[in-house]
Amino acid sequence: MRIMSLNSWGGTLWDSLLPYLRDESPDVLCLQEVVHSPASPRDWLIYRDGDHVLDQRANLLRDVTGALPDHVPLFCPAARGTLWDGDDPVPSFWGLATFVHRDLPIVGQVQGFVHKGFEANGFGEHPRSRSGHAVRVWDDRLDRGVSIAQMHGLRDLAGKMDTPERAVQARRFLGLLRAVAEPGDATVLCGDFNVEPGSETLSYLADEGFDELVTGGGHPTTRTSHYPKPGRFADYMLVGPDTRPAAFEVVRDPEVSDHCPLVLTL
Repeated sequence: MRIMSLNSWGGTLWDSLLPYLRDESPDVLCLQEVVHSPASPRDWLIYRDGDHVLDQRANLLRDVTGALPDHVPLFCPAARGTLWDGDDPVPSFWGLATFVHRDLPIVGQVQGFVHKGFEANGFGEHPRSRSGHAVRVWDDRLDRGVSIAQMHGLRDLAGKMDTPERAVQARRFLGLLRAVAEPGDATVLCGDFNVEPGSETLSYLADEGFDELVTGGGHPTTRTSHYPKPGRFADYMLVGPDTRPAAFEVVRDPEVSDHCPLVLTL
């Protein structure tokens, strides 16, 4: 089984992202920053947050679903806010999506929030609502269940330092995984955590028996050349005590986002 985690950057590098996802077609794709604007016929809309202006793929959920026709899409919105078509506001959902190959029966799942709750009338004040999703699938090749949880950790404008909110977030995140996992499962935690390698979040998960594969494998960054700011880590993948990776990769080429894809093979 191949599991990929990727912050899609709202599909900003869509011309590279689409063929990459289609060609790689992982068994389970955990995708963050997924946009869904069902009322808009546009391919692109604009996100505006003060001086932060960014092109967004208007219906990234639909587009990735089309690129992966053999997968079941599971969308977990964190908020409904406004994107822009010129000067016209467009209501848009934003959150996570998990794509599971149809050969893998989904035998359990839970959707919840690791920070705040669903925002229906705007993206909200920073740090904004963040959703999490855990899914349990059965893999006949492994003859065992595989439980996977992803999140997009809260973004604090002050930085990626430890905060009480991030401590709560880590516990809620692990709680989502434990809500679906059964004894004997392979277990995986992944996503854009928005924390540094020495964070309390990762220390907590290590104390709970999870091995972190990014810095643990000597990978120097999870960011691409499209991310010019300091701080070279945001994305992580961890495996539980009874889970032995066959391979793990931080994909540097091609660049499909300002984040690198993380790919785990079990």
